[in-house]
Amino acid sequence: MQKFAVFNIADEIFGVAIERVVEIIKPQKFFTVPGLPAFVAGVISVRGAVIPLIDLRTRFGKEPSGKKERIIIIRSGQEKLGFLVDGIREIMSFAGGEVMRPPSIFKGFKTEYLTGLGKKGDMIVILLDIDNLLTSEEKIMLKQSMELIGESGAGTEQADQRR
Repeated sequence: MQKFAVFNIADEIFGVAIERVVEIIKPQKFFTVPGLPAFVAGVISVRGAVIPLIDLRTRFGKEPSGKKERIIIIRSGQEKLGFLVDGIREIMSFAGGEVMRPPSIFKGFKTEYLTGLGKKGDMIVILLDIDNLLTSEEKIMLKQSMELIGESGAGTEQADQRR
């Protein structure tokens, strides 16, 4: 049995392996960082740690629903990342037979983003491979920006207050 934190982005249902989830928090003030890809909303401060915030909706070309937005803090290697999503659904378990390989293209998502598709009854959950959501170039760009923020101690003064 594999467990996943299941969440919504627009009208799609996604999951990330629960062992990668550090915590789930309400949206908060974030600071924009110039020069990053459009899907990196900025950075947030969580208990003194500066964490990049990736808007998965923008990454996947979806419109925000404006519902109960949440930030899922995940661990990727030694780093933490925040994923901005439309809402958390539940923690869901899948037995081996309920997880299948995705077709070469699934609803426009690149298969390198996916570990598989979870199926429960009529529900299909797109299971994300968080290590492949960013290209190598994007990871390097993000790391360099985070190092600059660490040296200066802050992001830009432009902040977006989310509730």
